[in-house]
Amino acid sequence: MLLHQDVDRRSFLALGAVGTALLAVPSVFRAPAAKAGEPAAGTTHPLLPFVDNYNTNTTANLNTETNAAAVILSGMADLWRTGSTWDTGLAVDPVLRQNITHVVQVSRARTAAEAKQSFIYDRQHQSYAVTGGLGPLAELYRTGAKAVTSITSAPDGTPPTKIDDALPVGAPAGASLGAGSSASELGRVVDLVNTLRGSNTSSNPSKFTYQYPRPWRMTVANTVVPTGAVDEYGFPVYRSDVVVAPQLLRQRSTTPESDGGYVSGHTNAYWLAALALAYAVPERYQEMVARAAHLADYRIVSGMHSPADVIGGRILGTALAAAKLYEAGNAQVKAEARAQALAWFTARTGTTPETLIDLAQNSDDPYTDREPARRAYLQRMTYSLPTRGSTTVPMVVPKGAEALLETRLPYLTAEQRREVLRTTALPSGNPLLDGPELWGRLDLFTAADGYGSLAGDVRVVMDAVTGGFSARDTWRNDVGGTGALVKAGSGTLELTGANSWTGGTRVTEGTLVARSNSALGRGPVQVAGGALRLGAGATVVAARGNVTLTGGALALTFGAGPQPPLSVIGTATLGAGSRLEVTVEDARRWAHGGPVPVLLARSVRGTFGTVVETTGRFDVEPVYQAGGVSVRLRAR
Repeated sequence: MLLHQDVDRRSFLALGAVGTALLAVPSVFRAPAAKAGEPAAGTTHPLLPFVDNYNTNTTANLNTETNAAAVILSGMADLWRTGSTWDTGLAVDPVLRQNITHVVQVSRARTAAEAKQSFIYDRQHQSYAVTGGLGPLAELYRTGAKAVTSITSAPDGTPPTKIDDALPVGAPAGASLGAGSSASELGRVVDLVNTLRGSNTSSNPSKFTYQYPRPWRMTVANTVVPTGAVDEYGFPVYRSDVVVAPQLLRQRSTTPESDGGYVSGHTNAYWLAALALAYAVPERYQEMVARAAHLADYRIVSGMHSPADVIGGRILGTALAAAKLYEAGNAQVKAEARAQALAWFTARTGTTPETLIDLAQNSDDPYTDREPARRAYLQRMTYSLPTRGSTTVPMVVPKGAEALLETRLPYLTAEQRREVLRTTALPSGNPLLDGPELWGRLDLFTAADGYGSLAGDVRVVMDAVTGGFSARDTWRNDVGGTGALVKAGSGTLELTGANSWTGGTRVTEGTLVARSNSALGRGPVQVAGGALRLGAGATVVAARGNVTLTGGALALTFGAGPQPPLSVIGTATLGAGSRLEVTVEDARRWAHGGPVPVLLARSVRGTFGTVVETTGRFDVEPVYQAGGVSVRLRAR
């Protein structure tokens, strides 16, 4: 199946005089810079919101006033002035010098192994390449979807001919390239990938409009200088210090006028396919977006693209994926793809929706080691290109972007998901990211870890019966703000960050787990129902406020190590409806019967209504003092 993304770039040449005329007198939309406290620049353009007008993205429409894709990418117009022909453009900002310098440095430092990997990623169907982000579920997916590739290795040098992905010899009956076969057991997931990569999602209109050359055709000064020579493969030689991977030298295009660098088509395709799979398999959400960023980085490693090209491809792919997921006509395929993927993986791994999360994330693949993956991802969002202007312009989330998080944060409302995107967005100041509607500032990796800040009261309602992330989820961000967190619903929410919100924390239903010293922020803590559970390994501090337990439970576990109590900078008030639940994991360590602290406070008022040891192996006696509560454990 030929997707719109895969349209032959030479079709651009068929535009003839019309295409040339559009390029000769480009009408570039430049949004005015936003002032602090004002909405993002460009939101009043007639083609915005993008999700309502993305269908203007066609190769017959090469104008940044009338093509919605070109509009949202027009931050490039602040750096690059398109010429009347492909080789007469002008860099108007030194950012582009650093842009090409980065490619020179990376491509010249590339190892032989990286060159081979560049070939594999370049030649594989992009929808297949992203399946590697599924980690321990990847082979199960490929089997169920009947997804195959013929590109599994790379030659040592330059192959004698062009090489394209094809059905490998011995492929299963009904197998397909890319995401797989619509007739397979994961056919609806395949359909979702193909939907996101379907009509009006090509990067070609933007390539043809901006005409920013490939880095290997340019000098660091962003000028095209042909040497007049032809290399051994018949390609014109340009004066450039960029070194293309040897395996890809013959795979390059011979028509530079239809082979622009900005934006990277591979990157656009990676993000479209990755976000489709992240929607269907949110258990690997962060890993999928990290995979897309990793694959896109190899466009630079190979010497085929620059950071600006890759950033533009990410912006376009993200916006197009959101548009497709937001579109009402795609509601059925979205729902069926998610249900089909969940049923397939749980049945074949013997898991439940909750334990599938553990299986998917407890892996030794390179994307599940969160901190290195997060650092690499964030570096690839900007490639450290210089900022311009204010870095504190408020983020305004584009319409429809919330659809990108529907399955990853299913227990939040659409408006809450928008707030997650707003509070985790990248700062302003990068000219490419600051284009109209600010799609480039969305940080989906961080957004998958919950809020970045609480501006007001945030009521989180998690229904455990629904399963998956609605039954149990973890917010890993360092959450600030002046608002409050209210935990409702029967599910469990874990907090692991260095949190500093000041509006307080309230538990009314379900379980809130504090797994870091400052998990509960810096405001008062109230437990009226459900349970507040202290995670083992750190003293949980309720800073700048009191703790009140009028109902529900305070739950903690005595393991092999020292038990961290709840430390209250204020007064702990215990009501008759409250409950202390103690779980003893290492019976021998805690059988001495001595007092073990569970809560420290400036003062304690009242007592727990009920005190229990949940394993039934100990009798537990509370000991109340002016500055805290301890328990004595006696083995039965």
